[in-house]
Amino acid sequence: MLKKIILVVAVFAILGGSYGLYLYFMPHRDVQSTEVFTTISSGDLVAEYLKDNAAANTKYLADDGDSKVIIVTGKVFSKEKDQKNQWVIILKDDNQPVGVSCTFMLNTNKNAENLQKGQSVKIKGVLRSGVDEDSEMLGEDVIIENCDVFK
Repeated sequence: MLKKIILVVAVFAILGGSYGLYLYFMPHRDVQSTEVFTTISSGDLVAEYLKDNAAANTKYLADDGDSKVIIVTGKVFSKEKDQKNQWVIILKDDNQPVGVSCTFMLNTNKNAENLQKGQSVKIKGVLRSGVDEDSEMLGEDVIIENCDVFK
């Protein structure tokens, strides 16, 4: 009986480990070579989320993790590095309380090096989360990841 229990535990451990390795080594989505869903200004994207958060989420986000790849246009409001040493560029209109946070990847960081505050730019990335009316008070931005400057 003990041998059967050990065998069952070993089989489940092997299956679990195999699945974990499969997920770990699975190729990541190449956002920069993915077709663009739309091009939108940072102000229009924020306004869309503030007007109807649920409708904007339905339009741009996907439950399976393959959310829409978009190009956001706007002016650089701020630029800083995060804890992973990736550039985070905030695109924001002067008349809006929140903006669009664009996090670059380590391999695309060099393309964000020369961006300056006030500069007009196009950034391509995958939308990860939007804002709602409560975010306006909290100062939370629409979040776009795996970004690169679009030329």
